[in-house]
Amino acid sequence: MPAVSIIIPVYNVEKYLRRCLNSILNQTFSDWEAICVNDGSPDKSADILSEYAAKDSRFKIVNKENGGLSDARNAGMRVATGEYILYVDSDDFIHPQTLEITHKLAKRDGSDIVSFTYDRIYRPRLMIRYKLGMDTDTVIPKRIYKKYNVSRIPTVVTNDVYAYATERAHNAFNAKKKWLIKHCQVWKNLYKRDLIKSIPFIKGILFEDFPWWSEVMLKNPRVTICALPLYFYIPNFGGIVLSAKQLRILHSLCEGIKSAYLLYKDKATEYQMQQWSLNFKWYFIKWAFRKVRFLDNKADIESARKQFCDLEKMGAFDNPPTKWARNLHSDIRKFIKEMCSNATR
Repeated sequence: MPAVSIIIPVYNVEKYLRRCLNSILNQTFSDWEAICVNDGSPDKSADILSEYAAKDSRFKIVNKENGGLSDARNAGMRVATGEYILYVDSDDFIHPQTLEITHKLAKRDGSDIVSFTYDRIYRPRLMIRYKLGMDTDTVIPKRIYKKYNVSRIPTVVTNDVYAYATERAHNAFNAKKKWLIKHCQVWKNLYKRDLIKSIPFIKGILFEDFPWWSEVMLKNPRVTICALPLYFYIPNFGGIVLSAKQLRILHSLCEGIKSAYLLYKDKATEYQMQQWSLNFKWYFIKWAFRKVRFLDNKADIESARKQFCDLEKMGAFDNPPTKWARNLHSDIRKFIKEMCSNATR
């Protein structure tokens, strides 16, 4: 049994895949397996995976029909055998010491999760180059060469993940700002497999990280937080705002809110529900409602109204915790009321 299983969903990434797999090969920690899930990729990704598996038996390939990111992650999790799990998206890559650092901290602190962050200089640098029409594929972040002394890395260890995990914006005077676990990206943490093995990703939705992370937090994990930028995230340069795409995003966000809300309503303590609502739920409600402005036809707008009506009926909008959340709830009610008015005509 390897110490760490790295789960890598693969779909149409032949342009970036070698860079991702090389970042795994270059790890200073060697006790790993990489579960590469070929999600029915129609390009040459499968050939590249076979190439790496032939030269290093730690690369293991799972071939399946296309089912999306959630389905690929679930497929990888079913065959993973490591004590710990790390998710890496196949168009991204990681620092050479990522496994060394996170595994040592997990063992040192007896933690279920070791949280880190991504390089916040690299991503905007790529965006600027893209807008200027410059090459983005061969840019190497300077931090990839940084060498860390693991014994001297500052950390915070907590048994209360809700005190640090958030989607909220925090000002510079917040004493905990450096240690916040910002956003729900699944790839920013090393997880103990026993913690997450019974939590599948919801198949068929976008932004599946939110309901998944919500359920992970509900298990009260012990967390070590280190603020190191160990992940190199490639932005989506597309910027698609088509109505059909925005409606799918809205539906996915609402389905994630529904799933997580029902789980918290059934299992959360009062403190967990309060913190989750304040730091996560209402930010995703706001994000979903913003998508309405991009909808350009009656059918899509009515479909969106139904989603918000369902959330209202189940109580997901009850007890908004802040002034802006109360104002948002008022706007959503007006939007829902339009559907009710149309239905009675």
